[in-house]
Amino acid sequence: MDIHNLPEGTTAEDVAKAHAKDMEIQRKYGVEYHKYWVNEAGSKVFCLAHAPNAEAAECVHREAHGMMAEKIIEVEPDVAEVFLGGTETNAAGAVIFPGGEADTRDPGIRTILFTDVVNSTTLTQLLGDEAALAVLGVHDTIVRDALSALGGREIKHTGDGIMASFVSVAGAVRCAIQIQRKLAKHAKKNSEHALKVRVGAAVGEPVEQNNDLFGSTVQLAARLCAHAQPEQILVSSAIAELCLGKGLSFEDLGEVTLKGFDSPVRAHAAAWKQVSA
Repeated sequence: MDIHNLPEGTTAEDVAKAHAKDMEIQRKYGVEYHKYWVNEAGSKVFCLAHAPNAEAAECVHREAHGMMAEKIIEVEPDVAEVFLGGTETNAAGAVIFPGGEADTRDPGIRTILFTDVVNSTTLTQLLGDEAALAVLGVHDTIVRDALSALGGREIKHTGDGIMASFVSVAGAVRCAIQIQRKLAKHAKKNSEHALKVRVGAAVGEPVEQNNDLFGSTVQLAARLCAHAQPEQILVSSAIAELCLGKGLSFEDLGEVTLKGFDSPVRAHAAAWKQVSA
């Protein structure tokens, strides 16, 4: 996958023409460009191609139109599919939102969400392996039901939590809220085995400063999850900003220090507790 920073004034139609030129000569270099994501607001394009190496992909762009990528990273096709989802493209090869029209292009931005069961090791020690697995199974069911209802895709199970990807930023926050509310209801009925979970989420582009698919976003979401208090939903400031006008409430917690980040990160807590009448 590569990332192009587009010159000012470049339109989605210009990108479509460039992609068509890539496809005309790609076989000459043993390359096959599958599809691309256009982020018009950020003036970026992300291309997914099967190529013997990065140099071959560069040769195609150079000969076809001269629009060279700023960065090329190697990705596993299955991993890219899990993160990005959606294979629907328009006639030009641009990925579009599922069921969308040709002009509803998917910008490739994804929200990554982590859940983490609080004191999962202690839970095992107290209940034993079999009973603890049953309790953790409640977490898995609640999280997976929420993902299914709100457009999330499970990336992997982490042992004591789940990592997921969302096209919709608001959908990711609503998913986290549903998870916490369902767990709170479960805790009322099962006070002896109350299950508490931390949630962290961040939003970003597929190719960032880390030489990995959604590397920086994954790291930030994981660190926010680890920093969260039990029953808290902690999100990046970008998520709070993108959710303006979506009927969601956040508390600005200011800057927090996270492991692996050189500078403090601004965090927000998503409100989820329902006010009693």
